[in-house]
Amino acid sequence: MKFIDLIEKKKQGYTHSQEEIDFIVKSLMNGAAYDYQVSAWLMAVYFKGMTDNETACFTEALAKSGKTIDFGELKGMIVDKHSTGGVGDKVTITLIPLLASAGIPVAKIADKGLGHCAGTVDKLEAIPGFNTNLEPEKIVSQVKDINAVIASQAKDIAPADKKLYVLRNTSATADSEALLASSIVSKKIASGADNIIIDVKYGAGAFMKTPEDAVLLSKRIVKIGKILNKSITAVVTSMEEPLGRAVGNTLEVIEAVEFLKGNITAGDLAELTYAFASIILMQLRYYDNETEVRNYLKGLIESGQALNKFKELIKIQGGDADVIENYDKFSLPAYKIECESKKSGYIQNINASRIAKALSSLGASRDSAFGEIDYSTGVYLNKKSGEFVDKGEILYTIYSNDEESTREAQRFCDEAFSINESRPAHNNLIYEIIKTNEDDDV
Repeated sequence: MKFIDLIEKKKQGYTHSQEEIDFIVKSLMNGAAYDYQVSAWLMAVYFKGMTDNETACFTEALAKSGKTIDFGELKGMIVDKHSTGGVGDKVTITLIPLLASAGIPVAKIADKGLGHCAGTVDKLEAIPGFNTNLEPEKIVSQVKDINAVIASQAKDIAPADKKLYVLRNTSATADSEALLASSIVSKKIASGADNIIIDVKYGAGAFMKTPEDAVLLSKRIVKIGKILNKSITAVVTSMEEPLGRAVGNTLEVIEAVEFLKGNITAGDLAELTYAFASIILMQLRYYDNETEVRNYLKGLIESGQALNKFKELIKIQGGDADVIENYDKFSLPAYKIECESKKSGYIQNINASRIAKALSSLGASRDSAFGEIDYSTGVYLNKKSGEFVDKGEILYTIYSNDEESTREAQRFCDEAFSINESRPAHNNLIYEIIKTNEDDDV
């Protein structure tokens, strides 16, 4: 069997056998296939796609390319939440302490972000001393100790996916439905999760630009889960504009802390955090009434239990938990620039893609796997969609470390805001929820 023949086969739109899928992954891992050959195969998949069974075979091969985490007596109970990525998306940071304080064992295994936004791991590493590089044994013991862990993808957990992650981003195939689905689910299988919730985002700040495309990806993910005997719920959510007000690593951690302190009770961040937590607790049959589960979750915030769980998580992973009460312990930027609105009116929309470009210009995200991130920089949205702003009032605030990047970020932010005289209609954040069971035909 030759790799070039498999490139040609997929280029012609044919389906790979299990043996061929295993050969592709093996060739990637042992170096028999060059990066440019694998990239060519990825491009063929991008244009010709994969069947559900083919994608499931590929997913399983990626998961089995290294070690898998065994949680022992917790098997079948572990929860993991994944997002396809979005601007200002810090829901994982609010959600995991909330679920863990409810007694749910949560193991979040993720990779660092590439492209227009940083990942959860990057954001948490803005906390001084916080260590996400954990060995599988540490991940298991920590979940057993405190019900929560957030770790970067270890080199021996789905290593084939880790290699493909870089190649997908450098070959412009990152938004392939089949490749994205297999990447997401393979990590979850390898990390030992059995109850999985996937936030599939669409819009200006997401891989999927339309809700229809996001639904197709969600159905693919759920179908793969069914084939591989994993309970997966996919929630299609809007990423037309940034989530929350803070965009940038340190700023987002601070906003997450403010939610856990009970200081953010409304808005998109609170709405999605409670929605995901409710879905999980109802999926696990802890509750069967959404009003009851929401009241229970809000009680965990109001009592301080969720915040204390986050402190516990920070401490056990080597971080300085004093940042919870003293934000000055974070790395701080040189400049804070408050930018005024040039007109009065209602905020119609804040284009997530333009804010992402501002973030990139400030150095708060990376373009390559080896790029550095400036944790201190970012943008704070003083006004959000539906709110009124007077001319001369602060519209957004830039946190920067040099004047040139500040000017560039300001240009992108000015382009992002759409202001009009009329109040915009409220759009639901959740477009559709897709789940399956043994009797469903997704």
